Amino acid sequence: MFLYCQRWAPALLLALAGCASTPPQAPARLGLKLAPQALGASVSVQQHLVAERAGRIDELDAALELEPSHLDLVGLAFGQRVLSLHYDGKEMTSWRHLMLPAQVRAEDVLEDMQLTLWPREAIELALPAGWRIEDSGLRRTLFLHDEAVTVIGYSAMPRWSGTVVLDNLRYRYRLTIQNAPEGS
Repeated sequence: MFLYCQRWAPALLLALAGCASTPPQAPARLGLKLAPQALGASVSVQQHLVAERAGRIDELDAALELEPSHLDLVGLAFGQRVLSLHYDGKEMTSWRHLMLPAQVRAEDVLEDMQLTLWPREAIELALPAGWRIEDSGLRRTLFLHDEAVTVIGYSAMPRWSGTVVLDNLRYRYRLTIQNAPEGS
């Protein structure tokens, strides 16, 4: 069963989307759209997400299914669907609750997910000039012109097990993802 969500989700999804609006003099987001098969695994997990931004904390429960042919994500708040996303490697479809701010973009949610889960080699092939990614043990760092932009810490491998903490230094938010063990 999904964990109980303690707060309403729109602000969380705003944080998930990195506020989508670009801070002054910051480049646009990467726009990653890696094929699901590039993950190299099939994954089905339930997640509890906690987003922190500007002193605010919001929570959301999610179900994520990744197969070589597709990715499906459903976000719930108080047992009600507030976001869904389907991506087959070519086309992405999404649905969002009317209460969600316009800045919440499914593309940004997908990008954070791919930066967190996909192998470094697959991400490297899709990075624009000036960007690079490094893995060091249970830590992943995304750089733009040698400046750290995103730091991701993992409590365990594979990356979709245990707890993941994504610190987006550019958009100033932290996303903590607690993954339930597969099959629970």
